[in-house]
Amino acid sequence: MSVLTLESARAAGLRKDEVYRLVRSGELERIGRGVYIRPGELDPAVAPLAGAAAVKPAATLCLTSALVYHELSDEIPLATDIALPRGTRFPAGFEYVTWHAFGQETFDVGRAVMPKHPDLHAYSAERTIVDAFRTGHLDQAHEALRRWVRGWGNSPSELLRTAKHFPRTVAAIRQALQVLL
Repeated sequence: MSVLTLESARAAGLRKDEVYRLVRSGELERIGRGVYIRPGELDPAVAPLAGAAAVKPAATLCLTSALVYHELSDEIPLATDIALPRGTRFPAGFEYVTWHAFGQETFDVGRAVMPKHPDLHAYSAERTIVDAFRTGHLDQAHEALRRWVRGWGNSPSELLRTAKHFPRTVAAIRQALQVLL
């Protein structure tokens, strides 16, 4: 991965002052407290997630950012939505990240490796739609569901299977699917 932490820099033989010198010279860019990338080496859309995953491997793209990733929304989020298991301390110093705490018992439901970035994780389209319903972003949820239903190979039964992990969402999703189908 193209992310450098102070810990990985130390393991590579770099001192902290050398890392800071690289930042001042523009060879590295700080994206979080103790987390750096080489400018232009990483897709800006995943840089905050890559930085967060370098510090907290459970970091997972979620909500609006995941809807955009799955092409289910045209919104341009001001910050990257990243989930960590509830009870995990959020890393400090990430300016363009909105942190979310998701329940540990359901954290891994729909969590998958991003194909172009094998060290990073995002929630599946189905899980992200369920989360939009679950968190009360209903306009966004309905629009995402409309786009998802039109997509090739998407299975309403898979969406409902995912929703069963979040029982309060099942009725709303089933009703929305009935209207769309």
